[in-house]
Amino acid sequence: MKWPDTIEAGETERHELLVRRVLAPNASPYTYTGTQTWIIGEGSDVAVIDPGPVGSGQSIGDPADIRGEGHVEAILRAVGDAKIAAILCTHTHRDHSPAAAPLKAATGAPIIGCAPLVLRDDGPRADSAFDPDYCPDRILMDTETISGDGWTLEAVATPGHTSNHLCFALRESGALFTGDHVMKWSTSVVSPPDGDMSAYMASLQKLYERDDRIYYPAHGPAVENPRQLVRGMIGHRRQRESQIVKLLAAGEGHIPNLVAAMYKGLDPRLIGAAGRSVLAHLIDLQNQGRVGVKDDGWHLTAEA
Repeated sequence: MKWPDTIEAGETERHELLVRRVLAPNASPYTYTGTQTWIIGEGSDVAVIDPGPVGSGQSIGDPADIRGEGHVEAILRAVGDAKIAAILCTHTHRDHSPAAAPLKAATGAPIIGCAPLVLRDDGPRADSAFDPDYCPDRILMDTETISGDGWTLEAVATPGHTSNHLCFALRESGALFTGDHVMKWSTSVVSPPDGDMSAYMASLQKLYERDDRIYYPAHGPAVENPRQLVRGMIGHRRQRESQIVKLLAAGEGHIPNLVAAMYKGLDPRLIGAAGRSVLAHLIDLQNQGRVGVKDDGWHLTAEA
């Protein structure tokens, strides 16, 4: 299948027997071609994963990052006469969950999946603020399932990008819907205070130990070699950690300077997000007792 995209926003594309996607109109440097809403099932009922953003974005931030006008209608067209048995959300960033409420209002379908989380995020991403209106009818815990006509989805808890992040495994096909936890086109932003690098690494290891056949992320191409990609992502994060330690040892302890040294040629629009992930690494190292912070910046501890 041709990527990065074969469809326009609002159109539907089939990926396998039980899996279709509808692309939201919110392309940006942080969302790639837009949020991908996944429709699961071909029988009398279906599940909808990550219904996406709503509105034009004029009232809550940069419209290039969060607009979702017409996306609920596009989902309804794709579903057709089938009943929506569940609206599932991987997490509650506002490019993922806000359309759950109007989709429920239009269909009566329950909102099921991650726990609600309303937390101030002082990171740079216009799309990363949490959805304050997300109100699930049922919260899925790790390994809990929901099923319909010919499909079964299992919750796989993967905290790190956010503390409430879930993936969903389609038992009938071996596919895993990875939200923002694993993507082929980009690494995930881990932005404190809610984003946690230690939890993120543990969740990557958890996925590496699974045997999923293919990943369908919320942004960007499908991942046809999941374990290979996850192994590379773990190695990449370890490399970033080593870079930080070396730079601290050389006397550089300020995040903007660390980012400049570590991310050569980075799109200027992504510099703030890179700084958040560097901060997440530093907090993880601090929790390990390897680094500390003073008024003059971050530094290695005597134990490091």
